[in-house]
Amino acid sequence: MEYTNSATLKRTLTLKYVVFFGLAFMAPKTFFSTYGVAVHSTNGMMPTAYAIALVVMLFTAYSYVQLVKAFPNAGAAYTFTQKSISPHIGFIVGWTIIIDYIFSPMISALIVGISLKAYFPSIPMFVWIILFIVIITTVNILGIKLAAKLNMYMLFLQFLLFVLFFILSIKGLLAGKGTGTLFSTVPFYDPEISVPTLLSVIPILCFSFLGFDAVTTLSEETKNPTKTLPKAIYYITMIGGLLFITGSYFAQLIFPEFHSFNNPESAYLEIAMYIGGNIFVSFFVAVGLTSTTASAVASGTSASRILYAMGRENVLPKKIFGYLSPKYRTPVFNILLIGVVALSALFLNLTTAVSLISFGALFAFFFVNLSVVSYYFIQQKQRSFKGTIQFLIIPLIGAALIGLFFINLDIHSLILGGTWLFVGFIYLLNLTKMFRQPPPELAFEEA
Repeated sequence: MEYTNSATLKRTLTLKYVVFFGLAFMAPKTFFSTYGVAVHSTNGMMPTAYAIALVVMLFTAYSYVQLVKAFPNAGAAYTFTQKSISPHIGFIVGWTIIIDYIFSPMISALIVGISLKAYFPSIPMFVWIILFIVIITTVNILGIKLAAKLNMYMLFLQFLLFVLFFILSIKGLLAGKGTGTLFSTVPFYDPEISVPTLLSVIPILCFSFLGFDAVTTLSEETKNPTKTLPKAIYYITMIGGLLFITGSYFAQLIFPEFHSFNNPESAYLEIAMYIGGNIFVSFFVAVGLTSTTASAVASGTSASRILYAMGRENVLPKKIFGYLSPKYRTPVFNILLIGVVALSALFLNLTTAVSLISFGALFAFFFVNLSVVSYYFIQQKQRSFKGTIQFLIIPLIGAALIGLFFINLDIHSLILGGTWLFVGFIYLLNLTKMFRQPPPELAFEEA
């Protein structure tokens, strides 16, 4: 693929394809991968925790909707903050978002390693992780991309997985397995659980909703984006939230003794074995491999192009990050770097890995909420009673909720994410000659 300054993006995507893209990026199957870890933190109140996460994400989704109407350009949170608040803050937000893209393939590698280790216990997990990273890196170097239809097929497989899970769970409950009842308030309320304990797991769950953010990068490829994207953002958030709440409800009913999991990180395979036997476990693993492979290829491709855009604009050393392979026309050095970063899956656990990704996401969400206030309430002076509700109170509530969960992140993610943020700030000082000139604008849309 060649990159030229004259390249433009063609508006071809309709609402259906945008929603499919967002849900595919969200990878709903990831819910199962994080279930065992999260359910311990909530002591079983996963449906309530997901419901809280959904409400929080709806506030932020609302802010994305308002901003995509004003700025139907690719770049998502970076573009919104850059144009609404300041180019400098926009740069920092864009810099922080890179964490999500660069570390997403690592999350995929870790999930694949955990799944296959549980399925093939005699083979060390590091073998699967290294093999997966080598394959994904090779695919990205060769320039092979997953077509939209392939993503749709993989998404349908994930939906099928949820449907089968619901059917087998209901069948098991009716046969006396688990709690033996289809209706119970226990998954939603436990008087012994404190509010701080429940809220501490929300940052991990927010990771599951990242799909609605991703579709805003399609602004320049979507037909009538100011109408299509707002609908897509709400649909993606609601569909994902309903799947997660319902899935966690049935998971706890069918397997209430969650403290007895042999390994919380692969607990979903124990549940799958309990309700569907080896055949269902095999299907689980197969769907997991397809969804994580698609996610890793997509996120690896996106991350390498973002680094390439930064290299091309001399934000990063051009000779390395702005290099394209003459043969494959892909940013080889960037892809190899992302592969090396993905090897961190060899020594990180799933909780820390997801929390690290959540740092970048929550940081971006916080400033997107503030961007609504800055653009509509302050700059556009929409300060009527209705405008105050829409463009001050609602986004400030969203920012406050995101801020609350941000400070509850895992200490490792705060340290690592904070270090990355500090490096970005120092780099920004250098680029702008101590803020005496504006920072370069990263051409995400061309990447």
